[in-house]
Amino acid sequence: MYIYILTKNILKMKKILLLIITCAMITSCNMSSESKKEEKKSQEIGSSKMDDGQITPIIVGNLDNQQIWLDYIKAHNEKNLEKIAEINADDWIGYTADGSVAKGSDTHIEILDNWFKAANPKWEVKWMIANAAKNEEGIMTQWLTTGSDYSDIDENGEEVFEHNIHDIQFINGKIKEIRVYKRTKAEESMDFSY
Repeated sequence: MYIYILTKNILKMKKILLLIITCAMITSCNMSSESKKEEKKSQEIGSSKMDDGQITPIIVGNLDNQQIWLDYIKAHNEKNLEKIAEINADDWIGYTADGSVAKGSDTHIEILDNWFKAANPKWEVKWMIANAAKNEEGIMTQWLTTGSDYSDIDENGEEVFEHNIHDIQFINGKIKEIRVYKRTKAEESMDFSY
């Protein structure tokens, strides 16, 4: 009888030990998975050359900024100046593809108001890449690089179509800076040039 009880207790202990080992393995796998997620969040995806010549890594950025940008583009397409101003930082700055620079959210809204009265520009976002990098002061900055199709009708009634690239800097959920680059609609040509 004593051996029977002892055998039964040993089997219970083995089951408990097996359960503890299984739990430890599952916990270990979850912790490994979490550390991999953390590692992926700070994964280096490129580099940037600073004004002082130093190279700083570019890492995966805040993906939440994608929705802010989509809301911003929607507000532009709907000519909703109030919403655009709400998303702009007060010290907003914009660099256009033609070299113009506009400073301040109020200036931006005034420019858009005049443009929207004379035109009907539309953008369709095609892709977005969230990225982040330290600036010259060592502060991590959040950026979103996007590709959009832009269309409008010019003053002669001709259709305008361009591919736009926007580099957008975000600070605390607001758009601080936008840099616009553009390429006209692709056309095959024998006179290819840069």
